Amino acid sequence: MGCCVSTSSKSSCSSMSDGEIATPPSCLEIAMCGGKRTKRTFSDHVNALQNLSSIPNRIVTNGKSRSSCIFTQQGRKGINQDAMIVWEDFMAEDVTFCGVFDGHGPFGHLVARKVRDTLPSKLFSFVDSNESKKTKSTSTVCCKRESGSDVADCEVGTDDKPDTLWRDAFLKSYKSMDKELRYHPSLDCFCSGSTAVTIVKQGSNLFMGSIGDSRAIMASSDSNNSLVAIQLTVDLKPDLPREAERIKRCKGRVFALQDEPEVSRVWLPFDDAPGLAMARAFGDFCLKEYGVISIPEFSHRVLTERDRFVVLASDGVWDVLSNEEVIEIVSSVSTRSSAARTLVDSAAREWKTKYPTSRMDDCAVICLFLDGKMDSESDCEDQGFSSATLQSNHSGNAGESDDGHNSEPLLQRNCTVRSSEENNDGLQRVGDEETAVGWSGLEGVTRVNSLVQLPRFSEETPKP
Repeated sequence: MGCCVSTSSKSSCSSMSDGEIATPPSCLEIAMCGGKRTKRTFSDHVNALQNLSSIPNRIVTNGKSRSSCIFTQQGRKGINQDAMIVWEDFMAEDVTFCGVFDGHGPFGHLVARKVRDTLPSKLFSFVDSNESKKTKSTSTVCCKRESGSDVADCEVGTDDKPDTLWRDAFLKSYKSMDKELRYHPSLDCFCSGSTAVTIVKQGSNLFMGSIGDSRAIMASSDSNNSLVAIQLTVDLKPDLPREAERIKRCKGRVFALQDEPEVSRVWLPFDDAPGLAMARAFGDFCLKEYGVISIPEFSHRVLTERDRFVVLASDGVWDVLSNEEVIEIVSSVSTRSSAARTLVDSAAREWKTKYPTSRMDDCAVICLFLDGKMDSESDCEDQGFSSATLQSNHSGNAGESDDGHNSEPLLQRNCTVRSSEENNDGLQRVGDEETAVGWSGLEGVTRVNSLVQLPRFSEETPKP
């Protein structure tokens, strides 16, 4: 696909994606006051980033860690555009970062990998910045030692709650990531982008930020000790009323194609392109002035002893498996290290059964077990993973390097809507008026390409 160039200037609606926070936090509770847990300094972190593959406890390819397993498989649409990461001991010994990123567009695979390699570091830097502000602040007393007492009491203000501070860090890191993509000298993100579903587990706290339609769920035991599925993130699609309202307010258009009336897409005001099947994404700058944003949906959850594991996956899994089916598959594996691979294999079989004329989408899965336990090394080797594979920090795609460059030819995504057969039907608006009847933002049908076609720009852009 050719390169697209925009000559339009920024509009007032594009500033909505900045994710500004009025009051910056002044104190971040990385650990309880008086705790002995060691925190890596930001300078140590920057030094380690000089060579991503040398960072311990960071995996980005098929394998396992101390408390998780990850697996990705290429679909039938071209190069695998999914990326994933698990980073244990992320900032401290009890902090784990997990993320799944689903790219789309001609350079979506490069965008997803760039976000995978850069976003965690940005999140870390903003957390460290908050720590520095806390240290230098004279107006907030974080650990006040009472007179005559050996016990340090930690006083945290209203604006210094962990969820508020993490929300600020997530919003700023996502904003910075999108800005870096916009001005990247060699990565064209004008018509390419990526979803993101990211979580940080810090002790019993789970912080989540997501854009696009990748999803995170959790398995928890009910009163009968039966596992139930809890959806942690919302699929941010254009048919959500709040998303559609924002896009239309910014002059973007939201409607579905005639042969896929269940899938709403975002279109330029002056061209039936690109037809993005999500309302928020990194990149996709051809639509950033028309309501598509990169502000993450943030949430915080306190874990309990009933919570068992978390599953993050791209829409290639959720298109064919329900939340309950995913929980059932993961909970019934013989070894935990095989959970992610088993889930991807199950999704592949469902694609063949449910949609035999469709091209299977890429699948990426992370299974994070909340008790911190994993199988022995021998169990993992029985599943086909060698020790070298488990410790590898390179991508599962051949020819990829950590800097995001790729020696493979840039394969374009399938431009058909759903079937591998050609379809020449025209565009038709479906459901311009939103109704609340039967609508759900949690479950979404996405067994289609994220983009339909690239926009065609002339020197003088026609007005809507």
